[in-house]
Amino acid sequence: MTPSPPLADGALVLFSGGQDSAVCLAWALDRYARVETVGFDYGQRHIVEMQARQRVRAGVLARFPHWADRLGEDHVLDLRGFGAVAESALTADREIEMTARGLPSTFVPGRNLVFLVYAAALADRRGLTALVGGMCETDYSGYPDCRRDTLDAMEISLNLGMEGAFRIETPLMRLTKAETWRLGAALGGESLVGLIVEESHTCYRGERGERHPWGYGCGHCPACELRAAGWDGWVADGRPATAP
Repeated sequence: MTPSPPLADGALVLFSGGQDSAVCLAWALDRYARVETVGFDYGQRHIVEMQARQRVRAGVLARFPHWADRLGEDHVLDLRGFGAVAESALTADREIEMTARGLPSTFVPGRNLVFLVYAAALADRRGLTALVGGMCETDYSGYPDCRRDTLDAMEISLNLGMEGAFRIETPLMRLTKAETWRLGAALGGESLVGLIVEESHTCYRGERGERHPWGYGCGHCPACELRAAGWDGWVADGRPATAP
């Protein structure tokens, strides 16, 4: 089958340097002729992800020459003022636990909404209309700003407020973490899987000392547990890699 020509309107990937955003970056590069990335420094304790995102980008350029000419500029936005206001276990020295609201203490109120406002403003100036994010409501920590109905409302607000034609693309929204690993393999084979394992970062505690089959992390925080369970599920299903 002849692949479809890439979409010309361009995409901006909300790129943290974690597993989900790395798969989303590959997904966007497979579909769009021009892809840029944006990262957010909001004072997160796992600031190591800001270095991980550069390693993942470099790995994509080195391992996938057919995507290299599509991968454009990277942007990093300073949102530390927001992180200080929306204090959580991701931005302050607090225990990771469930709160009285039934949400984990890692929930940063409004984080994805703020990210999308800034991303849309940047995309408007860059001539990009697709905003690609790794939000998921299948295997996730229960964050309300990861739900598709929240993002549908946000898409309407952005387009009304900016007279735009933005699309918030969430390719992982209905996938389990095992299916996210499978999608990464389908897009970039074992080379992409290996890059994600070695260079991406998900652990909320910022741990890079211990290497697990699924990558580096403390192994106990919610992000590590989700990533590990997804890996184990994918392996149990036979770990198929459907692309070279």
